[in-house]
Amino acid sequence: MADTKREIERKYESLGGGLPDLTGVTGVAGVVHRGVAHLDATYHDTADERLTASKVTLRRRTGGSDAGWHLKFPVAPGVRDEIHAPLSDTLPDVLASLVRSRVRDAALLPVVRLRSDRDVTHLVDAEGRLLAEVSVDAVHAERLTGGGGEARWTEIEVELADGGDPAFLDKVEKKLRKAGVRPSASASKLARALEETAPRRERPSAPAGDPVTAGDHVLAYVRAQRDVIVELDPAVRRDTEDAVHRMRVATRRLRSTFKSFGEILAPAVTGPIADELKWLAGELGLERDREVLAARLTASLAEVPADLVRGPVGERLGSWARAEHSGAHGRILGILDSRRHLALLDTLDALIASPPLTKAAAKKPRKILAKAVKKDFRKVAALVEEAVELEPGTDRDVALHNARKKTKRTRYAAEAAEPALGKPAKTMIRSMKSLQSLLGEHQDSVMARQTLRELSAVAHAAGESAFTYGLLHEREAQRARRVEDELPAVWKKVKGAAADL
Repeated sequence: MADTKREIERKYESLGGGLPDLTGVTGVAGVVHRGVAHLDATYHDTADERLTASKVTLRRRTGGSDAGWHLKFPVAPGVRDEIHAPLSDTLPDVLASLVRSRVRDAALLPVVRLRSDRDVTHLVDAEGRLLAEVSVDAVHAERLTGGGGEARWTEIEVELADGGDPAFLDKVEKKLRKAGVRPSASASKLARALEETAPRRERPSAPAGDPVTAGDHVLAYVRAQRDVIVELDPAVRRDTEDAVHRMRVATRRLRSTFKSFGEILAPAVTGPIADELKWLAGELGLERDREVLAARLTASLAEVPADLVRGPVGERLGSWARAEHSGAHGRILGILDSRRHLALLDTLDALIASPPLTKAAAKKPRKILAKAVKKDFRKVAALVEEAVELEPGTDRDVALHNARKKTKRTRYAAEAAEPALGKPAKTMIRSMKSLQSLLGEHQDSVMARQTLRELSAVAHAAGESAFTYGLLHEREAQRARRVEDELPAVWKKVKGAAADL
């Protein structure tokens, strides 16, 4: 069993004189000393520090009020999600699964031990409610790998109470700054410990510079999407809202990039990887598509007058959505733990480490990237113009769906090219996004009508009225017709925007 908590805190360099007087902080009615806790934490990571590189921390801690295993994921500067599991000798499975996308087959080892004497003070309001916990931590850090090494320092940590207003931390910081206290240069105790105990040869090197060549730009986009897939893995496992959709989009962006920029990254290498990305996107899509359909049909049903709802339509729709979601999420967990998925992540890492760049990749980016985006757009144009000439029906539905997929690819290609192409690429991204939205509305209507036909058949077999399902079906058909009527005017604007690329 694991509990999740949103941790909002700030760290400061201690002046060595303890905690400054905080009685004058706006909203603080009392400063209550809570005593000293002795904490002993061992941080775990792979030998090559994969978790640390992602700003993820995993520790086993004794002492204090929350002894146990703690896994922390970054959310924003000073904000982390902390997942706590009870104290045990080995890493709990629930936490092991949440770091699997980063760790994979590598062993987790003890890397740093931090022993801290934590002097705790509570800031409370007039009713005695906790506003923030302030601690002065005297830290002794020991590196457990690489020949060892030690460091000692004292820092001040201010953690906002659960449900508190983050603006309160600004008030505390203002008071601390007036007392000469400054924010810590390190984001966490672990980061500082690793830096101060590392042998000089292991000190971090300067970050890579900005992309220069066409290959640099494409690889930067590939790297960003790989990172999104890895970073979203824990959120998908925890069934966080929209996580599946965002991971699926990242897989599509990667696959589209390989196809759009075959002149830069050798297709013989990226082709098989693109096939695996298609597999992953398809597996993720089963849950996402059902989520979208359930939300759409539920909202549509809510607009139907009560006297036109015949039979338990809402209950049947709700049961369908819950059953599909439960089964789909369990299947996705299996996919994320599968050897096939982990091998795909390893393959992406290898591609980024040793990219299959062609000779064209060394060229200046503007011309070659613009060429790739234009090529994708021509495919969109052919499909859209074919679709508008077709009669309404299945053939037109298929053509518009294919146009939507190519629209996404063009948008993603423009995103990869935007740092090099600037405003023309931004314009292309906006126009492709608007076209994608319109075509997406049409495809959602197609899928909704198919689902309504299936649900009505089940209802009919159970002796229920199918009237309301037919009503919803007709409304969806009308929505599709409106999209088809709007498409020529929207397409005209899109073509105009594309002409500037």
